[in-house]
Amino acid sequence: MTSGSGPSRRQVLVAAAAAATTPLIAAAPAQAAGPARPRTWDLTLLGTSDTHGNVYNWDYYRDAEYDDSKQNDIGVAKLATLINQIRRERRGKATLVLDAGDTIQGTPLATYYAKQEPITATGEKHPMARAMNVIDYDAVTLGNHEFNYGLPLLDLWIRQLGFPALAANAVNAKTGKPAFLPYVIKKVSLGFAAPTLRVGILGLTNPGVAIWDKGNVEGKLRFDDMIATAAKWVPIMRARGADLVLISAHGGDSGTSSYGPELPNENPVALIAQQVPGIDAILFGHAHNEVVERFVTNERTGAQVLLSEPSKWGQRLTRMDFTLARERGRWTITKKAATMLNTNTVVEDPKVLAAVRAQHQKTIAYVNQVVAQSTVELSAAESRYKDTPILDFINHVQTEVVGAALAGTAYADLPVLSIAAPFSRTAVFPAGDVKIRDVAGLYVYDNTLEAVVLSGAEVRAYLEYSAKYFRTLAPGAPVDPEQISDPAVPDYNYDVFSGVDYDIDISKPVGQRITRLVLAGTDTPVADNAQFVVAVNNYRRSGGGNFPGIVKTQVYNAQQEIRQLLIDWAQAKGTIDPADFFQPNWRLVREGVPVF
Repeated sequence: MTSGSGPSRRQVLVAAAAAATTPLIAAAPAQAAGPARPRTWDLTLLGTSDTHGNVYNWDYYRDAEYDDSKQNDIGVAKLATLINQIRRERRGKATLVLDAGDTIQGTPLATYYAKQEPITATGEKHPMARAMNVIDYDAVTLGNHEFNYGLPLLDLWIRQLGFPALAANAVNAKTGKPAFLPYVIKKVSLGFAAPTLRVGILGLTNPGVAIWDKGNVEGKLRFDDMIATAAKWVPIMRARGADLVLISAHGGDSGTSSYGPELPNENPVALIAQQVPGIDAILFGHAHNEVVERFVTNERTGAQVLLSEPSKWGQRLTRMDFTLARERGRWTITKKAATMLNTNTVVEDPKVLAAVRAQHQKTIAYVNQVVAQSTVELSAAESRYKDTPILDFINHVQTEVVGAALAGTAYADLPVLSIAAPFSRTAVFPAGDVKIRDVAGLYVYDNTLEAVVLSGAEVRAYLEYSAKYFRTLAPGAPVDPEQISDPAVPDYNYDVFSGVDYDIDISKPVGQRITRLVLAGTDTPVADNAQFVVAVNNYRRSGGGNFPGIVKTQVYNAQQEIRQLLIDWAQAKGTIDPADFFQPNWRLVREGVPVF
């Protein structure tokens, strides 16, 4: 089923029925404690989310086993071990395994098979299809990052899976019909002489795709409100026999959005539970949080809806347990609860490792290719609060590419500014050999380069919005670099400009912090009506982060990946020397006194 043309209503029903034909075998009912207690059975749901291309417990940017300060491990191979353990413990009992999306993007492994040797060109099976097929999921929901590499690659990956991919609110823009399978109903056997349990599984993807991957989906797909979509499909699933309804949703539970109100809510999972009757539990993702167990009361029925989110990258596995009873010919849930398992407690599953080993090794060889020599070590550790050469490297390359592309056009005489964000706090270009993995570790997203025209007033407004990243600190108050930012604003939503000089006064209220904004290398204030070409990534230009003024028609868009532009520049130059690109142009101050 492709996203280019939505299935008919009959196709959806046939597909849902086909997905429901394989029964799961479960044990006989538990022994009743006394004659007055009804017989009960149990069902376990195991949930993963936001695996982001992680199969091995491996950090491709460090070329070493993954490690962090909390001793987390990562990868689908670790998840497989936990899932297989629980399946063995519950042998003969009903166990479902779902994933809530963001699967095929996020590591050099995933990027390699989307960009260097794309599966659409080679026909090779995607590493995440290989790994997940070994586990044998019951369904996966499409996350927003599934759309990063275009619909043909997404459609091929779906065809390579041995289980359904769901996204009820992704709609064919021309026909208004579902572009992907909305739901499945699984027939689950609960043991000898027990009536079959029919479990409905509804998938919801994130409406932000319309912004973040506009270039891939505009005019092809529409992304409807997740709450309204659940309200549409849950009654249909119940009417078609679902005894228990689960939702696998790629959206957080905060009720807020990183973009403006023009699109449906980005993180509405708690609102879905509250407003849509008939839902028993929701596995969710997208926010990369660890939510072990949360109950939300449905405002219409009073029912308690169970929610759980299993962190990111394969670090955690959600386990939901349901106790069921048969009353008056209907199944009822008498108890439900969720727990969280940590993948750092187990070894990697050898079958998953074997399935992806050749692709893993090919990726390692690729990212260890040397692209240039760096004259000194360049680190991103301080890039959030100091102007650093390594972030200027990104801005220099972006400025150079856009400037060259606009030569001879109507925009050739406008100054070119550039925007970059400190995506990584750990990125380093070592002195000496700089490898592809070093550059990839600096620019971890698959963004492409675009450019728009902004006025001086729009540049100032943009900088003011970006400056909300910092906490307000009075003059003379102690400054801890590790605590200088507002935890509500992620690092990737703090942008710095090159091409103008400016001060950010963090002692002043948000919105009044850009106390100096002048033309580069001068004392001339930037006029409100001045015009600039601004190089920016496609995520930001499409509205990601809800920055003001940037969502407008591009004057440059060659669909060139920024990470590859950085690699190409380094290879062509052969040497990475800060003297070629470092231009200190911004600083944090308090009442004009530099903070650092």
